[in-house]
Amino acid sequence: MEMPVFLRRFGALCLVAAATFAVHAAPQDDAPGDAVAVATALLDHLDAGRFAAAEALFTPQMAQAVPADKLQAVWESLPNQAGPATGRGAATVDAQGAVRLVVVPLHYANAALVAKVAVQDDGKVAGFLVQPAPPPPAAPPAADAGFSERAFEVAGLPGTLAMPDGASASAPVPAVVLVHGSGPHDRDETIGPNRPFLDIAHGLAAEGIAVLRYEKRTKARPQDFAGGDFDMDDETTDDAVAAVAALREVAGIDPARVYVLGHSQGAMLAPRIAAQSGGVAGLVMFAAPARPLLDLLLEQNHALVGLDGSIDPAEQAHLDRLQAQVDAVRGAADVAVADSPMGLPAGYWRAFEAVDPVADARATTVPLLLLQGGRDIQVVAADWALWQAAFPGDPRATLHHYPALNHLGIAGEGPGNLAEYQQPGHVDAKLVGDIAAWIHAQAGR
Repeated sequence: MEMPVFLRRFGALCLVAAATFAVHAAPQDDAPGDAVAVATALLDHLDAGRFAAAEALFTPQMAQAVPADKLQAVWESLPNQAGPATGRGAATVDAQGAVRLVVVPLHYANAALVAKVAVQDDGKVAGFLVQPAPPPPAAPPAADAGFSERAFEVAGLPGTLAMPDGASASAPVPAVVLVHGSGPHDRDETIGPNRPFLDIAHGLAAEGIAVLRYEKRTKARPQDFAGGDFDMDDETTDDAVAAVAALREVAGIDPARVYVLGHSQGAMLAPRIAAQSGGVAGLVMFAAPARPLLDLLLEQNHALVGLDGSIDPAEQAHLDRLQAQVDAVRGAADVAVADSPMGLPAGYWRAFEAVDPVADARATTVPLLLLQGGRDIQVVAADWALWQAAFPGDPRATLHHYPALNHLGIAGEGPGNLAEYQQPGHVDAKLVGDIAAWIHAQAGR
């Protein structure tokens, strides 16, 4: 396993083995069964511990990004998180751009996962991802919900706009753009059976606040990253800035009251989005990291491999390799993708090294609402302490801490853990209410 909620390659929120799905081969009319056979062979090799044979199925790019030792570390970690494997479901195949995407349900005692295998026409695996199985489709809002939803595109990305009933040019409403954490999120930021962005959108819309959520570019258009030269602006910031601009043009929305709500990595970048937009009325920063991204990457990996109380040799080898990769990208020399954390280009990490989220937040002039769960195992108490120290008595910043909430804003008991991401729940109503009250309060300032 690599990172859970906060840091992932273009993968899931947890339980991830990932590499880019962007490839360059032209699609052919090969039979879907051939792609299924390749995906099945890959999974058979992994289950049998034949990791070198599994790597041999990869394209050169994939083999460099996810070599056999990394593949082994991820695959062997899955039972520690999901319980013993109990079988597989029937594969489905979808032609997706330049590959055939084979989706295979993976059954574990404590989790339902899916393996996604991108197979080129030459039979080589160009992408591989393991993630939680998606929940059933969400029910549409009730007729008396107080709002309606409609399709809304952002810079070529499909999205959904929730509009309160009664919003009009003569009675415009405030609006919020939701900005995802890391990974290829859908518009609901779906994590296992949970949809935190859907909960937030519906909760705020019922309180008279329009909400725009959209598919993240790494989810909807992974081919945009095929060149391997990209940073957080290509991945997140530019689309959020476009979303703010688009919302300000919508009839019934007050262009002076468009806010950004960022979650996790999205919260870390929220001040950057405000600075580049110039049209943001305020920022809601939910589970915002306050420290360098690579520091959190190391910290979270150490915490995750130690969840069972011990670190075995394979896990230690993974940690040692990760430390070497971090040291490499923090240097000045050229770094191959295979020697960079999580198979991301060194330039991506070096761009993030220049981001100081606390300094960026202090530099912005808009009001801030910072929210933190006390059971968050991704963005932890050390980050919250830094945010508290950054704004002592500052009337521009409002800080709320919720002892029972995890990284998703869902309540639980005892220490936070990975298993609860697979347990259905909803974002805490008080957190959503606090956001709505804060946004409405800004109108009187």
